[in-house]
Amino acid sequence: MSAPETNIEKQSKRHGGPLLGMAVGVGFALILLVGWLTWAAYNGDTPGDPEAVGPTGEMTTTD
Repeated sequence: MSAPETNIEKQSKRHGGPLLGMAVGVGFALILLVGWLTWAAYNGDTPGDPEAVGPTGEMTTTD
């Protein structure tokens, strides 16, 4: 079923704000993704074993 009135110029004016909002949202999500990937790469080789942390919060080694 087609739209009863197809005024492209009028529709482009009405949809400008929502399209800009979606573009800003996608841009923000990309910034968060890049930040998370950077954080994950920076902390990638840090040991995460909770048993290796002593009572003072310092890492302990077991040989």
